[in-house]
Amino acid sequence: MKLFNRTPKNNIDEQTQISETKNNSPDKNLSKNGKQSGKISDNATKNKKPPDKSSDKLPEKTLKVKDPNRQFKLRDLFSKETLSKFKFRMPLGVTITVCALPAVLTILFYILRPSESAMHWVTVYVSAPIRGFLAGITSVYPFSVTEILIAVAIVWFFYYLIKTISVVKSKRNKLKVLSKRLLLVVTLALYVWSGFCWLWISGYHAPGFADRYNFKREGVAIEDLITITQHFADRANELAPQIQRHSNGSFAESRSALYAASTGIYQNIAEEFPSLDGRLFRPKPMLFSWLMSRTGYAGMYFGLTGEANINNMIHGAFLPGVLAHEHAHHLGIFSEDEANFVAILACIKSDNIVFQYSGYLHGMGHFLRALVEAEAYAASHSPEAAAEIRAAREEILESLVFEVRLDRWEHAEFWRSQRTVDTGIGFVDTALTAVNTVLRDTVDSVYDSFLRAQRQELGLRSYGACVDLLIEYFLTRQIIS
Repeated sequence: MKLFNRTPKNNIDEQTQISETKNNSPDKNLSKNGKQSGKISDNATKNKKPPDKSSDKLPEKTLKVKDPNRQFKLRDLFSKETLSKFKFRMPLGVTITVCALPAVLTILFYILRPSESAMHWVTVYVSAPIRGFLAGITSVYPFSVTEILIAVAIVWFFYYLIKTISVVKSKRNKLKVLSKRLLLVVTLALYVWSGFCWLWISGYHAPGFADRYNFKREGVAIEDLITITQHFADRANELAPQIQRHSNGSFAESRSALYAASTGIYQNIAEEFPSLDGRLFRPKPMLFSWLMSRTGYAGMYFGLTGEANINNMIHGAFLPGVLAHEHAHHLGIFSEDEANFVAILACIKSDNIVFQYSGYLHGMGHFLRALVEAEAYAASHSPEAAAEIRAAREEILESLVFEVRLDRWEHAEFWRSQRTVDTGIGFVDTALTAVNTVLRDTVDSVYDSFLRAQRQELGLRSYGACVDLLIEYFLTRQIIS
């Protein structure tokens, strides 16, 4: 009876201990026998230790302890920890808007482009103020911001290309990743192109300078061409000795002074043509002038920065004319023939003798090339007329004083030297000269196509089309007769 009486009690205790053991013990192989389970449970309870707080800590190798004495390094800016702080998820609506905006602006521009009145409004009230604002910002820096942006864009493009290939290879969803990265490139390109359209290309489709001031451009008579060429040659002969020169007769005027003086070169001509009255900023000599020389360009105006960028390697006597030409673009003269006309006129009407001399040099060069073309045309129709033109041209060239001849020869020799490469190693020179020729021809072809696409039917030849404007200007004002 005693055993019988104790059994229920023991069973109750043992069952309680078993349930506790099942809840607390990690051992799943415990016996269902009450006594054995009870012993195990008692031992587990006796040997149970309080939880070690140190076990909650991360492994030692994962702890990141900041060293207060560690010096900050530039690479810390690009560490994963730093960059992760700037990561954010752009809302879908914002993403669509940002990507669609440049496409919408570009489409809108092409819709409005056929309307000259619309393009004129854009040029006057959108393009000119924005370019002036950008020029004011970039003028703070003594270097060419345009040059820096182009270099950064080229480096970034190749970096992004290599990075894209690497990322796409490492991802499972390759098409999705590639699409996102291509979308970024296309969006950036569209922003640049739409800005270029509204700030620069719009001017090619607005009424030009000649149309606004009623120039007729009816063609040139050979007699008038010869007369004005001789006039420009005579004025160059008068001014050449007044220019500061080295002992050997070479041009020696300060380039820095010419850059500074160019900002006021349009003051006199603006009285006759009010649209040329605008604020000008100091042009920027380009660090990569050697590359511009190799491609055959003396200057470049960039509408997205409002900067006049100059090839600082060109001959000093022709530098003022180039400065005036790039300033003409900033003042809203978009076509090349009109920019040449305005630049030459601004130079010869200025109070600066060096700019006057450069203007006459540039103008005479255009007229002499026009005489060569006229001679070639006459040769197929009237050999006698061609002989007369050649005789007149040679007479003008013989009338030039030594200083003018020297400046023209040095100028031509410089550009001739940029067509070839001379390292002293035959096969290297041949290879590099071939590359240089391909580069020059490619740049000329691209720019010629661009000009023709913007209603400049003569393409690169439009640079010489200012002859008509100059002769009409001088004849109508009876400067020559």
